Amino acid sequence: MDKLVVSLDFLNFPPTHTCDGGNLSPRLRIKGLSAVSVAVMAVNPFQPSCCSFCPWLIWNLPPTGEIPPGIPRTGTVTAPVSAVQGRNDFGTIGYDGPCPQPGSTHRYAFKVYGLDTLLDLAPGATKADLIAAMHGHVLQFGDTTALYSR
Repeated sequence: MDKLVVSLDFLNFPPTHTCDGGNLSPRLRIKGLSAVSVAVMAVNPFQPSCCSFCPWLIWNLPPTGEIPPGIPRTGTVTAPVSAVQGRNDFGTIGYDGPCPQPGSTHRYAFKVYGLDTLLDLAPGATKADLIAAMHGHVLQFGDTTALYSR
């Protein structure tokens, strides 16, 4: 599997991308991409309720070097980029930023997959649905993390 280099514009979330601000999805920069489509799964491995809480699922992104910030919270996205989003572990569609309890820190890992196809997966699909749909189609992978403390 080929390695992707994935980066954010920050190491610590600014409020804009958290529950304390606009709760907007962040920009992701991707280097080395050579795929038909891109899928992203954000994971908070330290959420107390489980071992791998998923606050964002998005797929069928075009294979460009950047996923723009501020993706609308809709199942089918047409701007600023075309994509499909799933139901996250908060039970909502789209991105939900970190929102740790006062005195604690959350870490979000953004896992980026370069795929050999567009996925035939309906808006609102779950993390398990996305993982099953990607099976056998992942050509590339990369990830990056950021922290948010309150």
